[in-house]
Amino acid sequence: MDWAGWALFGLVATAVLTAVMIAAQLMGWTRLDLPLMLGTLVTEDPDHARVFGFFIHLAIGEGFALGYAAAFALLGIATWWLGALFGLVHVGLALTVLVPLLPGVHPRMASDRAGPASVAVLEPPGLLGLNYGARTPLVAIVSHVAFGLALGLLLKAR
Repeated sequence: MDWAGWALFGLVATAVLTAVMIAAQLMGWTRLDLPLMLGTLVTEDPDHARVFGFFIHLAIGEGFALGYAAAFALLGIATWWLGALFGLVHVGLALTVLVPLLPGVHPRMASDRAGPASVAVLEPPGLLGLNYGARTPLVAIVSHVAFGLALGLLLKAR
């Protein structure tokens, strides 16, 4: 396996994913703010949370990139289309399993069952992240496919 490629290209692919998500948020297509959501796991301050969350997201992206690189190595092929396919599987699991589980572990996120006594500052994302806007699933799909596509292209070039 290409360790240097995985480390460098994992950061590049995560930066691509993050850029797509942030651009979509700034254009009003989604209210999902991954750096804020992840950063508020460790701090209440929103400005500090975005900084912490950015680095948490980079670390998580490196972990996923390692999984993609290992899968490419096991299959003996790294292509843009296989990376994009991995991205579709990745986002499918993220939107249907990981994101809906967040309220159960996030100390500052409300849950659908929290009731009026909740003092949580973040809204629960709901299935497919739809509580953050109707276009959120599309934004997530595009960004994760771009992540996989970037890894497939860059790891193939090595």
